Amino acid sequence: MSSDIQIQPIEPASDIDVVVEFPDNRLLIDLCGPFDQNLAQVENALDVQIIRRGNELLFTSPDHSSNEYAKAVVEILYQRLQEGKPLNTGDIDGILRTRPMPSDAELLDGDQIEMFKGGGMEIRTRKKTVEPRTLNQGKFVEELFDKELVFGLGPAGTGKTYLAVAVAVSMYIDGLVDKIILSRPAVEAGERLGFLPGDMKEKVDPYMQPLYDALQDFLPGKQLTKLIEEKQIEIAPLAFMRGRTFSNAFVVLDEAQNATTMQMKMFLTRLGQGSRMAITGDMTQIDLPRGTKSGLVEAERILRHVDGIGFARFKAADVVRHPMVSKIIMAYDKHSKRDD
Repeated sequence: MSSDIQIQPIEPASDIDVVVEFPDNRLLIDLCGPFDQNLAQVENALDVQIIRRGNELLFTSPDHSSNEYAKAVVEILYQRLQEGKPLNTGDIDGILRTRPMPSDAELLDGDQIEMFKGGGMEIRTRKKTVEPRTLNQGKFVEELFDKELVFGLGPAGTGKTYLAVAVAVSMYIDGLVDKIILSRPAVEAGERLGFLPGDMKEKVDPYMQPLYDALQDFLPGKQLTKLIEEKQIEIAPLAFMRGRTFSNAFVVLDEAQNATTMQMKMFLTRLGQGSRMAITGDMTQIDLPRGTKSGLVEAERILRHVDGIGFARFKAADVVRHPMVSKIIMAYDKHSKRDD
């Protein structure tokens, strides 16, 4: 954190026990946001009041640890602005999620504050830099960089596929892999492939669209088109993977809960020298015919104790879409457990 920020302790008897002075008033305006909406987001999340007074922020709460925590969050946000990074609602939410609130007994001392401020992980692509927004997302990204085979398991909206594709693009840009292969089972959720117009490619492309969407976030359009034409990036249904071996590639299997046991075993054994593989899926959204076992469920049971294979498990709290999505998922989970 910049040493220019002046922290002025005041009388401990007051609920306001910390005042932070920010030297750059322009950055402070960006930090506060329109109508102080950024400060309001921090206040609502941490149950503190932040008062702006000139180029100072005053932190008000009966709980000293809440004030220290809020101060540390605001300093991280200010540092982002100093580094030229954007600051929006999602960024603030991510910082709050990835740094758990300390208990009253864990008041942050100087060393803990510095540890709290650090550790931001970034995935650099050609169009944008991606940062994990929850602790589980951070663990998933670490596993993707560290291990050759990683499973990302959890509900929709937790960023599993998005982060896997981001890491694939990052590793391709850095020359760590020679190609990217993205796949999904072409299993319908209530509709039939045969009812869609066109040839096979036109029939399956709608099922591959989320993968195209993720790539378009990370690579310029012309470059993406060229890489697909040159087959350095391949997007294809799982059925097209039989008989192949993936060498020096980053391979992502999305919606893996809809792979059968045989398909999953076939796919996992395609892993070749110099390759990485990410398997993502939600075991609560299986669209296979009744009586057909999910290959993802069996793979998790069989491989979870195999050394060198990573597992990242996401929860409803990791949903990074609209906050209502997280509430919907938790409501369905609660309803499902009651039925069981």
